[in-house]
Amino acid sequence: MEIATLLTDEGQDLLELLRDHDPGEELALATRLRREHPAELVSAALGQARLRQRARAKFGTDADRMYFTADGVEQATRTSVAEWRARRFAELGVRRLADLCCGVGGDAVALARAGISVLAVDRSPEACAAAEANARALGLAGLVEVRCADVADVDLAGFDAVFTDPARRGARGRIFDPEAYSPPLSWAVAAGRRTRYAALKVAPGIPHEAVPEDAEAEWVSDGGDVKEAVLWFGTGAAQPHRATLLPGGATLTGGRLPDVAAGPVRRYLYEPDGAVIRAHLVAEVAEQVGGALVDPAIAYLTSDALVRTPFATAYEVTDALPFNLKRLRALLRERRVGTVVVKKRGSAVEPEELRRRLRPEGPESCTVFLTRVAGAPAMLLGHPV
Repeated sequence: MEIATLLTDEGQDLLELLRDHDPGEELALATRLRREHPAELVSAALGQARLRQRARAKFGTDADRMYFTADGVEQATRTSVAEWRARRFAELGVRRLADLCCGVGGDAVALARAGISVLAVDRSPEACAAAEANARALGLAGLVEVRCADVADVDLAGFDAVFTDPARRGARGRIFDPEAYSPPLSWAVAAGRRTRYAALKVAPGIPHEAVPEDAEAEWVSDGGDVKEAVLWFGTGAAQPHRATLLPGGATLTGGRLPDVAAGPVRRYLYEPDGAVIRAHLVAEVAEQVGGALVDPAIAYLTSDALVRTPFATAYEVTDALPFNLKRLRALLRERRVGTVVVKKRGSAVEPEELRRRLRPEGPESCTVFLTRVAGAPAMLLGHPV
C-alpha cells in the first residue's frame, strides 16, 4: 500500500522535501527525484504531498503530518467540527467510543484529544492505514485502535457511545436517499440505540420527516457555511432541533414554535445563519429580534429594533423597492456605489449576471438583496450593521 511505503525512512525524507513544493514545478521536480529514488515511491510521495496541501483547509497545520486518501480528504470532517462533536461526547461522560466508517481518522483524532478511547473501524484497507498512521503521527496511538472490518460485524458491548459516518457518495455522486447510504440510515440508527449515547452524521439536507422521533437533530455551520447534520441519541434533549455556529460555538435549540407571520419591510433586515434555517429555527430567531418574515416562504426577517444575535446577520435597510434593474442602476450611480454585494433568496436573477449589468463605479459600498416581498419580486438595499 502507498501509505506503508511512505512510512519508511526514505518515504519520510521525500515527504519532508515536498512539504511546501510548488505544484507548478512538479514535473521537473519529479524527474529529478526519480533519478535518486524509486519511481513508485516518488509518485506516492508527490500524491500525498498534494493531498496534504488540499487538507490544510480542513486540518490546519496537522495536515502536514497526516496521511490521506483522495476520498479521505473530500469526506473527512474538518477539525473545528470534529472537535465540537468530541467535546459534546466528553461532556456527556463518554470514555470509550466506537467510530464506525472512520475513514482517515479525522474524528478519531479529535475524540482521542478529548480523552476518549476510540475503536476506529473501516472496511477500506487504505483508509485504515491512513487512520493508524495519523493516530501515531499525532501522538494518539495509545487512545486509538484501528480495525479493518465491516462495521456490521463490530460488537458494541462495552462501549459508552457510537459515532457513525456512513458513505453518502456513490459512483454517480451524492446519495440523497438516506436508505441508500452505506450503511443505510436505518442500520446506523439501530446501532446507535445499542449504546448509551450515539451520533450519526447525515447530509445537511436530510428531510425532517426522516429524523427519528427519539433523536436530537443538530445542524452545524462553520464560518457561515453549513457543514453537516448529526442525529444524536441519548442526550435527553428537551428540544428536537439544534443549530450550532462555529467557530464561536453559539448554539440555539428549539423546533416547537409556530410559524412566523409575514409583514412589511422595516428598518432592519436579519439574515439567519444557514444552520438556523436548516434546523427550522427561524421562528426562534424571530422571537429574539421581535421580527416578521418579509415573505411567508423566504427566510429573511425584518424588525424595527436592532437586536444583537449570533444567529443572524443584521443589515440596516435604506430602500425596499419592486425589482427594477434600471432603477437599481440609477440609485447606485446616484450614491457613487462601486462595491456591490448581491445576496438572493427566492429570486431567479443570478448575482454575477446582475453585477455585470450594473457596472458599478465609485468609492461607496452597498448590499443588495434580491428576494420576494409579499409574493412579488423585490430588491432591498442596505448595509451590514
